[in-house]
Amino acid sequence: MATIDYFERKLDDKKRLTIPAELRAEFKSGVVVTRGFKKYLHLYSKKVWDEEVEPALKGKILDEATADINVQFRMGKIEGPLDAKQGRVLLEQHLLDYAGIDKELIAVRAGQYWRLMAKP
Repeated sequence: MATIDYFERKLDDKKRLTIPAELRAEFKSGVVVTRGFKKYLHLYSKKVWDEEVEPALKGKILDEATADINVQFRMGKIEGPLDAKQGRVLLEQHLLDYAGIDKELIAVRAGQYWRLMAKP
């Protein structure tokens, strides 16, 4: 079976992103959406967030780079389950505004997470 590394979607009227059926098992632990390093969003499974991202964010308590990355990823972070029936996740307006996403987006796998970007 081929690995899916890219998909395009239109958000529904409630600003929900439908995850392709082939990828839903990846997000069975839940979903975390954060701001990205630049003007895009990061989409993580809750498992990857808890096991990989949270430990990486700990860093040294008085390190400015650690503080900056915590602010970047935690400001506006949302998490929750996928809609069980249709595999949807609600993307809050402040995150969509940050990434310049209106209605259509592109999702690209970046290792263990996904980048969500506005479709040009």
